[in-house]
Amino acid sequence: MKAVVLLSGGLDSATTLAIACYRQYECYALSVDYGQRNESELTAAQAVARSLGVRQHQIIQMDLAAFGGSALTDPLIAVPTNGEKVTIPVTYVPARNTVMLSLALAWAETLGSHDIFIGVNAIDYSGYPDCRAEYIEAFGKMANLATKAAVEGNKMTIHAPLINLSKQEIVQSGMSLCVDYSLTVSCYQADEAGLACGVCDACRIRRAGFEKAGITDPTRYRK
Repeated sequence: MKAVVLLSGGLDSATTLAIACYRQYECYALSVDYGQRNESELTAAQAVARSLGVRQHQIIQMDLAAFGGSALTDPLIAVPTNGEKVTIPVTYVPARNTVMLSLALAWAETLGSHDIFIGVNAIDYSGYPDCRAEYIEAFGKMANLATKAAVEGNKMTIHAPLINLSKQEIVQSGMSLCVDYSLTVSCYQADEAGLACGVCDACRIRRAGFEKAGITDPTRYRK
């Protein structure tokens, strides 16, 4: 069985790829260079793909920075570092998961794959609307209306194995599958070497997950 796995280079996507491999899928990893300020995550994605032995890894360019509207694509919008909870933070990238899933869908249909994996999470997440179970379900319905493969009877399935897990549970799951989290980059503003800031929402949530799991955090932080 072939599966396309969206791989950002972060903790969640690395765990998702490990789960797909454990389920004995032949994995094709897809990363997207969407104009993110933190390009070190793409280097991390390459390292994770190699460590988990994917069949093929593609990095597709899709410049969402041309539209702006997010602290992750627009250097004029500051990444929040005060831990303040808001409904949808400025790190939300408009339509990012929809664009990425659409690219994954195109590749999956070309490969003859009926399975797409994405590492979205609705428990310990930042409030992004495209990380919810109802969104994944809706995209799956659209995929089965929009593709030649599905119309001919080969239904597409969107897998989101982390959707209902806490960050602690995700870390524990990944550790049981021997994921090397030192290779991953989750920080919203990591430097070129992949060193994390330690104060953005992504860093806070990641660090808390390791602490609650009772596992030493292998994240490389800036001094």
